[in-house]
Amino acid sequence: MTADDTASARAPGRVELLGNHTDYNEGVVLGAAIDRVICVSGTRDDGSIRITSDTFGEVTADATELRPLQTNRWANYILGVASELQQLGVPIQGFSADVHGDLPIGSGLSSSAALELASALFLLKLFPFELSRLEIAKACQRAENRYVGVQSGLLDQVISLFGRAQHAVFFDCRTEEIRTVPFPSSLALIIADSGKSRELASGEYNARRIETQKAAQAFGVRSLRDLKSAQINERRDIPDLLRPRARHVVEENERVWRAVKLLEAGDGYGFGELMNASHESSRRNFENSTPELDLLVSIAQRLTGVLGARLTGAGFGGATVTLCKKDAAGAVAQQLAMDYTARTGTEPQVFVCEIADGAL
Repeated sequence: MTADDTASARAPGRVELLGNHTDYNEGVVLGAAIDRVICVSGTRDDGSIRITSDTFGEVTADATELRPLQTNRWANYILGVASELQQLGVPIQGFSADVHGDLPIGSGLSSSAALELASALFLLKLFPFELSRLEIAKACQRAENRYVGVQSGLLDQVISLFGRAQHAVFFDCRTEEIRTVPFPSSLALIIADSGKSRELASGEYNARRIETQKAAQAFGVRSLRDLKSAQINERRDIPDLLRPRARHVVEENERVWRAVKLLEAGDGYGFGELMNASHESSRRNFENSTPELDLLVSIAQRLTGVLGARLTGAGFGGATVTLCKKDAAGAVAQQLAMDYTARTGTEPQVFVCEIADGAL
């Protein structure tokens, strides 16, 4: 990175393929960066920060006294990143930044992590400083935890940052192993936005995090990563709410491990079955699905060429991801949108996405 008065950076959204709510339980995740991005571009300024967005408007702040905003809270993602980078020694002063892109907001495609990463890379270009990519990801996670109030794990930032075209990203949240796995070229991914947006800081996400921590304590393990599905059946003394929460996370970890082997073998059908099982577990065990997400999944599963479908991301609204044969993707996307509109009166945003490279 070279010093300059102007800079720009972009970061892609991500689609969670498997590994739902496993990251903050020290589990494993499989995801992919997609070809929808958020861009941040701008210039150095004096001591003030000015952030503009066609979607959200304009915000100003003092670079020397960064603190979370109570209004225009969307800017806290950027201000939080600036604050975390300052604490790491990055000599951030004032700057003007414009936010734009084509990644849907609030759809479970990690627009928040994309905004954080695009902001971090923009600032590291504008105020040159060397950090490893994993350090950058962790700084963005801390910004979301501290400035936004969502106690999110690290998976979104890692997948957006370490994405590779036509590869899934495997991330072990305990060992921090990151590797890419080839994705079959004959398959495609379809994203369908239910039209019901999520607001994770409203409580459901943080509630699930607390519930899974309590479940780990009840089973006597450090985290649900250390539990096997067979052990869940052996214990009859676990509270009724915590047992299914634990089952979802434990079996999701097992699905991810199996999925990596299936992808390496080019087995799209087996992978699709795991996606279907994941959604059913979200619906029954974790209760983070919605009627809209369930409808999108059930419609997709009945269409010719579809191998599997599930909600993607935290749930509680947002989007689904459908795995299908590439030569059927266009027709599947069109039919999925038509059938959902006919059933709900809401026209969903549905698009075929390419698996893309990570943030830069």
